[in-house]
Amino acid sequence: MHPALPTEDEDLLRYAGIDARLAPEDGLFRPDGWLRRISGEPSVLFGGGRALLLEVAHPLVAAGVAEHSDFRRDPFGRLQRTLAAVTALAFAPRDEALAAARGVARSHEAVRGTLAVATGPFPAGTVYHGRDPDLVLWVWATLADTSLAIYRDFVGPLEPPALAEFHRDQRAMALLLGAPSDRTPGDPASFRRWFDDRIASDTLTVGETAREIAASVLTTPGADRGPVPLITAALLPERLRDAFALPWNDEREDAYRRLVDSVKRLRPVDANAQGG
Repeated sequence: MHPALPTEDEDLLRYAGIDARLAPEDGLFRPDGWLRRISGEPSVLFGGGRALLLEVAHPLVAAGVAEHSDFRRDPFGRLQRTLAAVTALAFAPRDEALAAARGVARSHEAVRGTLAVATGPFPAGTVYHGRDPDLVLWVWATLADTSLAIYRDFVGPLEPPALAEFHRDQRAMALLLGAPSDRTPGDPASFRRWFDDRIASDTLTVGETAREIAASVLTTPGADRGPVPLITAALLPERLRDAFALPWNDEREDAYRRLVDSVKRLRPVDANAQGG
């Protein structure tokens, strides 16, 4: 059994640490806050491939994606559904946002099975469940970190107060999605330590299932992925980029920098303004 979210809205808001004084029609987060500003940045969508590959670098997440989605026919379908739920949490009025949180929990309830092939520290037969708080925590973290990585490169780095606000609100979102309250970081330093520790650990082991999912996302013959393969390779941690066998060299790095520069030139002048 995995812990259920509080059934009453007031209790759920309190559990997630969300300011209940915000007008219900304004949703769960400040309209001018950094969570919404970053989540609403169009370039963040460029990070879909990076977020998905980070997710499936965890063997139990990869097994869940492989066995409970049609990733070969629709490689981005699951990610799009996840992003739709996260978007509702970030922007929808309070009732709709809380309904989206509970909808995610219900959909994850059916995602369960066992690992077919030993991968990394997980022996064959390891049980996985979509409501496992640590798996929810990892999937949330890949989205939060990818949003920041894309925003940093394509818009600009955040000032410390803005970054701190973003992480506070992201922690609230993680709890709404079912992440564990005792292990979910809520400030920039603790998030960075926790995330980097996960990247370095063998908990993230790229197996054949993860590579097959990556191929469907990035290299399906005849499919135009636009800049996604380049951005994914550029922003993946080096250890995982190598594990997924994504090519990287000076030429590709130069191409990535040119892409970043071209996107920045298209932005309105005041869109690069940062604040605390």
